[in-house]
Amino acid sequence: MTAIGFIGLGNMGGRMARRLTDAGVVVLGHDPRAGAAEEAGATPASSAAQVAAASDIVFFSLPDSHIVEAVALGEDGVIAAARDGTVLVDLSTSSPSSTRRLHGLAAERGVAYLDAGISGGAAAAEAGRLTLMVGGDAAALDRVRPHVAPFASNVFHVGGPGAGHTTKLLNNFLNAVALSATAEVMVAAKKAGLDLATVLDVLNNSSGVNFATLNRFPKIIQGDYLKGGLTNTLMLKDVALYAELVAELGVAGLNAAGPIASFGLARQLGYAEQISNTVVDAIGDISGGVRLHDRTEEPT
Repeated sequence: MTAIGFIGLGNMGGRMARRLTDAGVVVLGHDPRAGAAEEAGATPASSAAQVAAASDIVFFSLPDSHIVEAVALGEDGVIAAARDGTVLVDLSTSSPSSTRRLHGLAAERGVAYLDAGISGGAAAAEAGRLTLMVGGDAAALDRVRPHVAPFASNVFHVGGPGAGHTTKLLNNFLNAVALSATAEVMVAAKKAGLDLATVLDVLNNSSGVNFATLNRFPKIIQGDYLKGGLTNTLMLKDVALYAELVAELGVAGLNAAGPIASFGLARQLGYAEQISNTVVDAIGDISGGVRLHDRTEEPT
């Protein structure tokens, strides 16, 4: 039996761990929030190092590179605690340069490190239909593939160390552009007195179609903000990481300003820890108090 550990059992980590435990996998889990492991069906561990020391494969899903490094490094870190031959699978959205450093430090101890960006959000995690974009050793990924099957239906090996997190930032940037731009368009459609369902039908059969028009806004115009996905704070973080990445690559980052302004606005107006779909309400707030739906209560 392959011993599985999971560190970071929040919105996404908790859902992925639950998919594993529902499939009959015994998972040793750790999260600073009391009760998080039990909610995911995992056996609670007192520390991340305990998880690493007892596991053959360790998944971790954490908010950013700073937290990943805090968990991974040091005498009590995951890399030091992991046994020779362990595979660490970083499901976070992190800085590729930080990720490459962690790959190297893990390799020095005989530990494999995979950076596995995820896409699909909370709904896909619950349904087991996430997409993984993985950087690192292909043989290590082959060891991991059977163990991600309960939560990921698409697994792509995209290259060496850091390639997974690089690909994730590229994807998340396009997601952020589509969401923030569609939010602005839908607020304009509302103020113009257009029927929003019809506008979406037009967009989804025209050149403006995107993930947000197809999957987000048909729900949002009914007052369902699809609670549980990426927050405005995390979306802003991902776009900022994208801007850093393209600057490092020497690519002109001409389109980052729009989503940075949009999700930054959402943070400033009190939507920081709400799902990033509420960016449409932030834009609506400064456009005359516009809401796309007719319900009077605020989204939860």
